[in-house]
Amino acid sequence: MTEPLKKIVVVGGGIAGLTAADSLRARGFEGELTIVGAESRRPYSRPALSKALLRGDADLTAHVLPAPDHGATEVLGVGVRALDPERRILDLDDGTSLRYDGLVIATGSRARRLGSGTDELVLRTLEDALLLRTHIAARPDVVIVGGGPLGMEVASGALEAGCRVTLVANEPPLARHLGTHLSRLIVSAALKRGLTLISDDGAHVIQRAGRSVLALRDGHVVEGDLLLTAVGDIPNTEWLSGSGISRGGALAVDSRGRLTSRIVAAGDVAAVPAGSGHARSPIWHSAIEQARVAAAALLQGDAAPELCAQPYFWTELFDLTIRVAGVSPVSGAPEIIDGDDDADGRALLRWRHADGTATAVSVNYRIPIPRLRRLCEAA
Repeated sequence: MTEPLKKIVVVGGGIAGLTAADSLRARGFEGELTIVGAESRRPYSRPALSKALLRGDADLTAHVLPAPDHGATEVLGVGVRALDPERRILDLDDGTSLRYDGLVIATGSRARRLGSGTDELVLRTLEDALLLRTHIAARPDVVIVGGGPLGMEVASGALEAGCRVTLVANEPPLARHLGTHLSRLIVSAALKRGLTLISDDGAHVIQRAGRSVLALRDGHVVEGDLLLTAVGDIPNTEWLSGSGISRGGALAVDSRGRLTSRIVAAGDVAAVPAGSGHARSPIWHSAIEQARVAAAALLQGDAAPELCAQPYFWTELFDLTIRVAGVSPVSGAPEIIDGDDDADGRALLRWRHADGTATAVSVNYRIPIPRLRRLCEAA
């Protein structure tokens, strides 16, 4: 890029936006840096919202991140309304506009809902988590729809708080994310701890007597005091309508996170090259990796490194701490490196893949992440 960047705007106040701002400074950008965030809070740890923060005796600061040192001007509590990439102008919801030389789009995503009632709870923001924590403290009967990581982690926290919990999923919980072997291990632990699990591929939210309730395909209603849906998320890209850089949905970036030479995207809003197409990886670790690469590309162009993802996933649920290094889901039976492969055991597992790579998994096994990754390399 021949023209130097003097003004960079980061749109999004989450971990992708924070990482991008830090990375820009670390790579020598000394110009004007502005962060625009729709939430009035500074970045916080979203993984903590469905883990430590839901526990009744947990420290209410579990989500807090260190104070930033990027020195950016922060415009918080203000959303974005439109983008004009030709004029390099960003219009904000408060009627003001920002000019930029370089733009980082990290607007994240929002929780997908099945109904329209305000009593259908979701978990995406800190406010969502604090509200859910307050409800759970009263020990209601909880109904959760969605068997992914979020739904299962909330189910675990609610059970630990003394609630009765029913979870409805359209497939074995976490099977699509981790594979059938780990799914069975987690479900076994969940059932032992009192989870009621219902398999139904037609669950939907209806209104009954002024309340949002969950109905199954056959019309049966799953009764409960509290309804939470954890059925995925929607990228926040509507504000880009008319900009010419979005066709709706996630933003398909190149291997360096670029949409144009002056606009990059990272985090839940971005779809990165994967196989013959693009795919989102809406997890904490991926957002950080993508933001570092995108920031470098904005400053260095083709000289910047390409994204070389090191897949990593972790979850805490039903007294299990599971860490996954490598591609998932995995299939078949694992190689047991150490420990016992059962729902209450401590195990270090590995799956070898046909392409010569491997996936390593620790279950309640204290092992540094670099060593877990080395088990993949040693395959």
